[in-house]
Amino acid sequence: MKLNQELVTTLKSQKEIRCFNYDREKIKTATLAAPIWLHFGAGNIFRGFIATLQNQLLEDGKSDKGIIVVETYDTEIIDLTYKPYDDLNVSVTLKRDGSVNKEIIGSVIESVKSDKEGWQRLIHFFEEDSLQMVTFTITEKGYSVSSYETDFEREPEASESLMGRLTYLCYCRYKKGGKPIALLSLDNCSQNGKKLQEAVCKFAEEWIKRGKMDEAFKTYLQDSKKVSFPWSMIDKITPQPNKKVQEMLINTGFEEMPIIKTNKNTWVAPFVNAEEIQYLVIEDKFPNGRPCLEDADVVFTTREEVERTEKMKVCTCLNPLHTALAIFGCLLDYKTIDEAVSNPLLLKLIEKIGYEEGLPVVTNPVIINPYHFIKEVIEIRLPNPFILDSPWRIIADTSLKMPIRFGETLKAYKSKGDNTIGQLTYIPLVIAGWCRYLMGINDTGKTYEVGPDPRGAILQKALEGLYLGKNENISLKLAPILSDESLFGVNLYEVGLGTKIEHYFAELMSGKDVIQKVLNKYLMQ
Repeated sequence: MKLNQELVTTLKSQKEIRCFNYDREKIKTATLAAPIWLHFGAGNIFRGFIATLQNQLLEDGKSDKGIIVVETYDTEIIDLTYKPYDDLNVSVTLKRDGSVNKEIIGSVIESVKSDKEGWQRLIHFFEEDSLQMVTFTITEKGYSVSSYETDFEREPEASESLMGRLTYLCYCRYKKGGKPIALLSLDNCSQNGKKLQEAVCKFAEEWIKRGKMDEAFKTYLQDSKKVSFPWSMIDKITPQPNKKVQEMLINTGFEEMPIIKTNKNTWVAPFVNAEEIQYLVIEDKFPNGRPCLEDADVVFTTREEVERTEKMKVCTCLNPLHTALAIFGCLLDYKTIDEAVSNPLLLKLIEKIGYEEGLPVVTNPVIINPYHFIKEVIEIRLPNPFILDSPWRIIADTSLKMPIRFGETLKAYKSKGDNTIGQLTYIPLVIAGWCRYLMGINDTGKTYEVGPDPRGAILQKALEGLYLGKNENISLKLAPILSDESLFGVNLYEVGLGTKIEHYFAELMSGKDVIQKVLNKYLMQ
């Protein structure tokens, strides 16, 4: 059985996999006649989370429109996992208790590539008065302007960057009558709506300056009743396709469930495997209306609450715990995060970081309880053996993550002015562990390649001359790193933590097979 519209009809009588009951052809006709939702970024987070939300509304009869998805970076995704399967996909939810939910998602009505024909199609959609929102999961790098400044000299319709082309599409909508629209980033990055707004407005400003666009277009973009850029906080783990899930689906009866690596190194399949926990919090600012996604458990609130929720997650309740597990997971040679968290010492470490050192200064949103969020992360999400997330994936770009994942907490303690920051133990231990990780040698003495990081080579160079079992010059070597406020948000010596971290680092560097002994010393006291 190949995944297609015909198969859906066949599978509706089976209980093992859930199939939608709405008339997809009717939905397709209505969507293409008057589209309401266009999405850029056809990857796993879209298919395994966002598309499932609209699928639920269609199932419940609360919408009669689907989503049109666009891929501009890795267009092979469309050729390999959308077109051959009638734009359907199988969403597989992996629960910690071992149970699995399988569901065919039919909410994607059309998939578009960023070729010449595709861009003409997008102009048509953007000019439709009915279009309510355009959403994005393109990663934080997708909002870059600096890498594409040569686009400013091109004609807007010939832009090579996504942000440039998006600006041109908005210009087409403006010229067609200027109907309102919401441009909504759903990427997992801080102040995502601001990043999107700044990119679009920068392109518009440069092209207006060069006489390539009308001056009034700037007014259109700056009028929130015409164009809005809502902020959002999204949280769901959707790792690369899992071979065990592939085998499970084949045993269910699917003929074709290939896992393929594209030429741009994206792992794709006709299915998406993901965790059961998910959050999506969005600033409720949609000048042309929006789908009733609150009926699919999306939370709509103010920008302030979105920002507080994002800070809670990124600075305290999830991302710091992830990074701590990644650092010591790599040093102890764990292949997956669930293996790392099964180590009682690493479990205790993230409990201490979250509950004891994070919660006292957490940014507390009204809509989510931080304590419950951490408890869910530690007890349900991170130990899930089916997710198979890797410490080596999470460790990438840690120098960019440190200022947010730990620096904001350190700054919060510093602002209290009561010297409690000097009493911290576990966050400093993680920072020492990161410096130990940068040595490129694990606890058994085996070397490894340090993960990609824009400052990795510089940091490793600073640590040259240090060796396991030899603790000379540790202070001299670490001082430039630990005093760098751009890395940690504070000068760690000025707040009373620098010398403590040097001491922890010396213990972690004292020889082979010492890391668990050091963790035990500080966690079990």
